[in-house]
Amino acid sequence: MKVLFATAEAAPFIKTGGLGDVAGALPKELVKQGVDIRVVLPFYSQIDTKYKEMAEDLVYFYMHVGLKWVYCGIKTLELAGVTYYFIDNQDYFNRNGLYGEWDDGERFGFFSMAIIEMMEKIGFIPDVIHVNDWQTAMVPALLVDKYHWVEAYKGIRKVLTIHNILFQGIYPENILGGVFNTGHSIFHEAGVKYYENVNFLKGGINFSDVVTTVSPTYAEEIQTPAFGEGLEGTLRYNSWKIRGIINGIDYDINNPESDSRLDYHYTAEDLSGKVANKKALQQRLGLPVMADVPLIGAVSRLTGQKGFHLIEEKIHELMATRDVQIVILGTGDAEFENAFRNMEQMYPDKCRAIIDFDVTLAQHIYAGSDMFLMPSAFEPCGLSQMISMRYGTIPIVHEIGGLKDTVIPYNEITGEGTGFSFWGFNSTNLLATISRALDVYEDQPEEWQQLMSQGMDSDFSWAQPAKEYLSIYQSLL
Repeated sequence: MKVLFATAEAAPFIKTGGLGDVAGALPKELVKQGVDIRVVLPFYSQIDTKYKEMAEDLVYFYMHVGLKWVYCGIKTLELAGVTYYFIDNQDYFNRNGLYGEWDDGERFGFFSMAIIEMMEKIGFIPDVIHVNDWQTAMVPALLVDKYHWVEAYKGIRKVLTIHNILFQGIYPENILGGVFNTGHSIFHEAGVKYYENVNFLKGGINFSDVVTTVSPTYAEEIQTPAFGEGLEGTLRYNSWKIRGIINGIDYDINNPESDSRLDYHYTAEDLSGKVANKKALQQRLGLPVMADVPLIGAVSRLTGQKGFHLIEEKIHELMATRDVQIVILGTGDAEFENAFRNMEQMYPDKCRAIIDFDVTLAQHIYAGSDMFLMPSAFEPCGLSQMISMRYGTIPIVHEIGGLKDTVIPYNEITGEGTGFSFWGFNSTNLLATISRALDVYEDQPEEWQQLMSQGMDSDFSWAQPAKEYLSIYQSLL
């Protein structure tokens, strides 16, 4: 079976979030399961130099983007058994950032057409093309509309994965002719029409054979007005082809027994290394080194979507009533960055706010914390809660989306569970849940150890999700 996996980012080359992690890990696992899967992404200027130097020129050609005659180079390299293709055009991909440019519609319109035109030129015609999020969602629509006449492409089946429906790629109607050089045959409600605009993601939903999301609960949520971001009607219309598959995490990278970024290694059977990592984290951050004081960590974008206004509302009360340390790592809205900097100044022995993106420190927080805070307003899947459990750190989450699907609430009667969760998105419920977790930590150490072991023993590898994707591919053929 041949699969082309189209994505706007992929670890280890370039990533801004969960999409990059998925695109880095899922193809590796599918290769192990016997799939000839190849990944295509833009050749961004921000890609690490060592990978740029590894990439070989394969072919180049020119193509129309609106009235422009545009260069398209194809580079390739192989890594961990996966073949990667890079679409090279420096006018489009030599930018300050991956997204948020004034011409993103044209940039990723070019990328989508280049993916399709590349296939014949490199001699790789997949059985399935698997596209991800709005940046590649027009590929299924273009295969049906613009490229339907290409004989080699007629048997290609199309899968779209929605990682976050908040981002849809909405542009004026004239993008159809001005970028894609097509007419208006797909500009209707069952196509790409969204009010008077073109919606890339809507096109992907309507023209794909299967639409997946990154958790079963999120697949249901986005079909409602509360979470559908205006596409709930389109999703309900296509509900028969929507599947929810929980993401995995890369066990090669996230492994407390071998993680090279940690000061000390440990297992579920021997947690002495975790205690040592906690002390090392406290020392590194200049907090009082006290093994018995519960340490709560958070690694996230600092936004309202991630629930940081709830933390801001109750952190004073938490600090005043409980003996606890809090470490927050991330960047985001200035409101939250400034608020948590102020918290650090007010509680120098209890709080640290590191306003930065630091992958190594993130691993230290996962390994050195006792609890991990993730009160997101919505969360399609989330990886941090799974990583924290892998490292024996108990998650405290809002019971929503992938958080609901991956964190089993602690049951004080049976001892079952892997974390603590709350329903009802408000700061009072969050504080009550934190307090409940602190009570168990302080008063029931044996129960806490059991929770840690149950979390560490949970299987969040990519093996099972990859099987589910493979089953979808096979069902289409």
